[in-house]
Amino acid sequence: MPRGQRRERGGGGGGQQLVLSRFFGAAGSGGEQGPARQTASELGTKRRTSTESNEPCEKKTKTRQITLEDICNPLKTQDKKEPQKCEKPRICLQTLDRLREFCSDSDQQCNRVREDSFREKESVILDKCPSVIGRSSELKNPLQPWDTSPKVAQKEELRCDLSQFSASLKSYENTQNTSDTNLNKRTKSIYTPLELQFIELKKQYKDAVLCVECGYKYRFFGEDAEIAAKELNIYCHPDHNFMTASIPTHRLFVHVRRLVAKGYKLDDSVDVEEVTTDVPDNYLLCICENGENLKDRKKGDIVIGIMAIQPTTGEVIFDSFRDCASRLELESRVLRLQPVEIILPSSLSDQSEKLINSITSMRLRDDRIRIERMENHHFEYSHAFQLVTDFYAKEVPDTTGPQKLSVILSLDKPVISSLAAVIAYLKEFNLEKMLYNPSNFKRLSSETEYMTINGTTMKNLEILQNQTDMKTKGSLLWVLDHTKTSFGRRRLKKWVTQPLMKSSEINARLDAVSEILMSESSVFGQIRNLLCKLPDIERGLCSVFHKKCSTQEFFLIVSTLSRLDFEIQALIPVIHSHVKTPLLQNALLEIPELLSPVKHYLKILNEEAAKTGDKTQLFKDLTDFPIIRKKKEEILDVLSKIQLHLPDIRKQIRNPSAEYVTVSGQEFLIEVKNSRKSSVPSDWVMISSTKAVSRFHSPFIIENYRHLNQLREQLVLDCNAEWLNFLDHFSEHYHPVSKAIGHLATIDCLFSLAQVAKQGDYCSIKENIDHFWTLGILCASIKIFLKGGGERVMIITGPNMGGKSSYIKQVALITVMAQIGSYVPAEESTIGIVDGIFTR
Repeated sequence: MPRGQRRERGGGGGGQQLVLSRFFGAAGSGGEQGPARQTASELGTKRRTSTESNEPCEKKTKTRQITLEDICNPLKTQDKKEPQKCEKPRICLQTLDRLREFCSDSDQQCNRVREDSFREKESVILDKCPSVIGRSSELKNPLQPWDTSPKVAQKEELRCDLSQFSASLKSYENTQNTSDTNLNKRTKSIYTPLELQFIELKKQYKDAVLCVECGYKYRFFGEDAEIAAKELNIYCHPDHNFMTASIPTHRLFVHVRRLVAKGYKLDDSVDVEEVTTDVPDNYLLCICENGENLKDRKKGDIVIGIMAIQPTTGEVIFDSFRDCASRLELESRVLRLQPVEIILPSSLSDQSEKLINSITSMRLRDDRIRIERMENHHFEYSHAFQLVTDFYAKEVPDTTGPQKLSVILSLDKPVISSLAAVIAYLKEFNLEKMLYNPSNFKRLSSETEYMTINGTTMKNLEILQNQTDMKTKGSLLWVLDHTKTSFGRRRLKKWVTQPLMKSSEINARLDAVSEILMSESSVFGQIRNLLCKLPDIERGLCSVFHKKCSTQEFFLIVSTLSRLDFEIQALIPVIHSHVKTPLLQNALLEIPELLSPVKHYLKILNEEAAKTGDKTQLFKDLTDFPIIRKKKEEILDVLSKIQLHLPDIRKQIRNPSAEYVTVSGQEFLIEVKNSRKSSVPSDWVMISSTKAVSRFHSPFIIENYRHLNQLREQLVLDCNAEWLNFLDHFSEHYHPVSKAIGHLATIDCLFSLAQVAKQGDYCSIKENIDHFWTLGILCASIKIFLKGGGERVMIITGPNMGGKSSYIKQVALITVMAQIGSYVPAEESTIGIVDGIFTR
């Protein structure tokens, strides 16, 4: 029987042929598939035997079998009267894998079969398979149909080439590799584009909680969704491949504030300044250890360097000190700063780890300290030296970089290492600009300037927070805090944790408080009223310095500072005549001089545009903004051309009263009644229509309107660039304006201490500077008299719960209040300078 016809399978037939029915199951056939596999060598031997002998094969099933010769020689003449149609097979994934082996093993045999096939008179028509099971629909090179025309078969000699199968397989492999990366191995489903984007972001910010804006809500995914559900008390549910939770957009900063308070880190798409608006102190603290020798490290004695930054105000504090195994010095500094985030190396000494864990565990659940770990090489001095050198020599914009670098390199090695880690960390948030000027760096501890109060004393005396619920209420700070401004509150906290050691400074504060109490002048009332109306201009000024403020915030800050300048300037004659104490007088008189440059920036701004955020109309005088002026002139030219085109339009539509209209943001529309549409030229483009009118654009308007929109978009970009340059120019006055705000904070603290003195039986101290050991306090509950030449020590005895601790704590707190510059609750007090307070 010729090869082109069906072959019957017999039980004792000749050698089995390799047929594609093993790969392509015949559609509609309920019979069994072909026999088991055979090797390529067996295939070649049996095929040659069958071809040379031309022996027919016996039937096994009625299903038509497509042999290798049928694929290699599809163009044969057909002896049958009616050509048989090939059932369209379906390709499964396993089929394509077998085809790959089939193609590679049968290359040599195809050449031999090709020679025999052209001698035959019959051909088989094989159609392309239209569908693929699994992922075959994603193949880039599907199987192409073969030309079945008999004329082409007679004129041309076609070769057997299975390269199309190889191309399909290669395309399938590439698609499969791509799809495998988009496949969730657990659920066996494909990631959505949003989920893929989340995965990429999560790889970059592994330690952050990501929230993605999706329409009118922000969504959390995966573990972030579970964290949000737990901490924010919201619902979390599975969606596609991840757990998900969502919050509305208008509640974003409420929930973000809660996450930040609980110690979680958010990516920089969320404005940190907005999140921390109600946080009085939010120090970022970096700690670095430097064990000088192995013996000291084994004992636990090391040198520690710290660097503390307050992003909302730009304050930078550093310190370096030797600490013992108990880490008392480190504890006192951490408790004094009360940081919200601590940067630590990946490996820290056991004593320090124990201390950090104890401090963070004491914080309330809603007010946790976040710990950020960095690799150890960031804290190595060689790496830190290189990073700091590059930062101040290359990245600082002005020419004083080398001078600033010399100031930095004079610091202790642990401090430089901490500074390098802080620089690397702040660069992630574009906040490194606050470190440009090292002359503003302040040392935290100074034994000659401030009283020593260690961490244990600060906790036992409840200076910053009580020991019951760790809140401010009930602490010494809470008693003294009657400030009216946020920056005044921050200044008072420093005063409480750093009592003065110099009697001249203590007396200057006491004199100022006494004058506020005793003076009958109305000037102090007017100044106090000014403080009551001030926003947090210190935080706003820092936001301007980092170019993170909006036009509304900038206008509020500048207008507030300008109003302060004007109103204090009006009080200068009264201040000269009625304010006597140097501390108050100097502070009030310096403020107008320091704020004088602010007026210029306020005059440039357009108030309406600033409040609405329209930067294109923000500047009144464009003399200093030539780029914006030129772009606006180009826009006016285009607008004038469009207006001059209006008479031509009126002529064309025969309507002398036609005007441009604007509908749904589309400008320069020509409105024509539907009854007069015949007068509209054919080249006009209809933009919109109603039952009554149709609106068109002429070709001239289309061209110029497109050009106008391009100019407007470029104007927005130019205005944004000029806005940033404008903020840069204003930042040149950052330090004098910051100094003026510092004076206002000092005045606010003095008014607060005066308010405390009015509450009850408070008295001013009589300071004995002749001897450090003089202490005399007389009030209803305390009678203490210690003198340098006489009694130096008192031992308090009594029954349990008899008030011994309260008695001693009162003495210590009165001493702290006295050296802050406050009145003390006593009938009479004489106190010498105390250089430290220690408690167990």
